[in-house]
Amino acid sequence: MTVIAAYSGTFDPPTLGHLDIIERASHMFPKLIVAVGLNPSKRPAFTLEERCELVQRAAAELKNVEVLGFEGLVVDFARENGVTVLVRGVRTVGDVDYEKQMAVMNRDLYPALDTVMLAPSPKYAHLSSSLVRELTHLGAPVGKLVPKAVAPDLLERFGRRKPRKA
Repeated sequence: MTVIAAYSGTFDPPTLGHLDIIERASHMFPKLIVAVGLNPSKRPAFTLEERCELVQRAAAELKNVEVLGFEGLVVDFARENGVTVLVRGVRTVGDVDYEKQMAVMNRDLYPALDTVMLAPSPKYAHLSSSLVRELTHLGAPVGKLVPKAVAPDLLERFGRRKPRKA
């Protein structure tokens, strides 16, 4: 049986920290699905389709990675897609506590589902999508924060670059 893992999040926008976790998890599991979630309460800057496209571009060289959007509970997504391992990135003790609680709840809802928590590489431990959005909005350079495939769309979204030509 092939293990299918999923790394879920909103990825608004995908950061180098996200890509770090995606790359590392893609070496740990034969198949990794990046599950891009629709969470309107977070008021994303990018649509679900745009975020899926950004992640797809950022992870294009990773052949065992698939990007799928989803709405609703991650356990339902996992069950529908044969996922038995959730990958979660944790930066702080608070993240670990929250993710542990979610892992226990997810396993209660879907007993076949385990959770693996990965700490980011130290050079990305400070990154979050909300911080990147705020810095972009305020005009800070973002080239060291997001994948090269993401930067043009991020800058355009915040009015800092001309739109891409189709």
